[in-house]
Amino acid sequence: MVGSVKEVTPDFKNADLIRKGAYVNGKWIENAAETFEVTDPATLKVIATLPDQPLEAVYEAIDAAETSFRSYKKTGPRQRAQLLRKLYDLMMENVDDLARIITWENGKAFAEAQGEVKYAASYFEWYAEEAVRMYGTTIQPSNTANRAMTVRQPVGVCGIICPWNFPSAMITRKAGAALAAGCTVVIKPDAQTPLSALAMARLVEQAGFPAGAFNVVLTATRTPEFGLALCESSKVKKVSFTGSTNVGKILMKQSASTMKKLSFELGGNAPVIVFEDADLEQAVTQTMLSKFRGLGQTCVCANRIYVQRSVIDKFAESLAEKVNAFVIGHGLDPKTTHGCLINENAIKKVEDHVKDALEKGAKTVVAGGRRTDLGPHFFAPTVLSYVPATAKVNKEETFGPLCALIPFDTAEEVVGYANDTELGLASYVFSQNINTIYTVAEALETGMVSCNTGLFTDCAIPFGGVKESGFGREGSLHGIEDYTVIKTITIGNLPSPL
Repeated sequence: MVGSVKEVTPDFKNADLIRKGAYVNGKWIENAAETFEVTDPATLKVIATLPDQPLEAVYEAIDAAETSFRSYKKTGPRQRAQLLRKLYDLMMENVDDLARIITWENGKAFAEAQGEVKYAASYFEWYAEEAVRMYGTTIQPSNTANRAMTVRQPVGVCGIICPWNFPSAMITRKAGAALAAGCTVVIKPDAQTPLSALAMARLVEQAGFPAGAFNVVLTATRTPEFGLALCESSKVKKVSFTGSTNVGKILMKQSASTMKKLSFELGGNAPVIVFEDADLEQAVTQTMLSKFRGLGQTCVCANRIYVQRSVIDKFAESLAEKVNAFVIGHGLDPKTTHGCLINENAIKKVEDHVKDALEKGAKTVVAGGRRTDLGPHFFAPTVLSYVPATAKVNKEETFGPLCALIPFDTAEEVVGYANDTELGLASYVFSQNINTIYTVAEALETGMVSCNTGLFTDCAIPFGGVKESGFGREGSLHGIEDYTVIKTITIGNLPSPL
């Protein structure tokens, strides 16, 4: 693994996308008593100074969203579809600049950031098409003189709390559905990666959405207070959160006082199961794509890689060859295939899991480790084989570039390993036997099972987990449902049919 890092300043074609303040009620707010700095994680260079808003800013945004909702909910679905389609077009027109922003604040490689932007934009396109398809039902009650029907209506103001690892896509998956349904949103991005949310707000403004429909509030020091305000406000009818399970549980408790609607996409600890009859080269390539996307900083990335004992050595050898070809460097360097981790804590967790596995008998295949020659947050991927089932990586989500290969012998054994966790977001199965694929996929306790591919996310499929990985679904025909309520309308005492 080779690479070099240098100070890189993005060459933006549309510098207007770099905003300097929050966006509330159609206005840009750059002034605040306090500020916070956004840094390039590859160099720690300050790339933006933004207002660290007071708590009152959240309530102002909620009020603006509520006022806007009163009129926005009455817009026709075709009109909402046209606005979303315009927003999709604007994102696609600015793909490279939006990708540069992601790389600048997040650290992922530019090509990967481009992929995120296109993926993010696809949700606006998808929900532009779904906005006109919120169907109800007709029902024949037992009373023959009555008729009943259901309609879906927007739930109201939605609070959206997003993480740093997909600073664009985590917003569009939620906001696209909300805006399509006729809801308005208050977005709280992670303080490490707020520039993508602000760039999106600028495009929302250009697309012509009404003031107050899309709001972005900023803080680095009051995140718990901002979250509490969104959860406890009676004006906010739904909260959607992507992040850790522990924080999700806190938000759920805080939302109980108003009984608001919730959808949570929480922690993952994704198992990969590679059977001896799999296309091994395909399994290696696809596992690598899953494991090292964002250097392992994704909720659905491979965390525990179970390889049938008869092929584990061959699998490890092939994987090591591919990993050693990675080019580690600044994400904006065109030669870079993999960038840096988000912060020092991320590196420490990877190091802790590596140390624990080695102490318990794992074998080193690719040593990896810190790359201080490149910068403070660079970590070359580590590959370990024969990791014991007692290692921490089996129970905890690493969220970093540790590839832990764990041997197994039978299908029953490995399904037991895979399901032995409180989490249940995604899982992966590799086999050329359809019976194995089907029976194992049904037995795995996860919301999503990906078979013979490491990259499965798409706006057309429902995304979400079970157990302590959360509830609710994003994307697909089901995604808009979480931003609506079902109303039943009954007409009674009708005359007998003619």
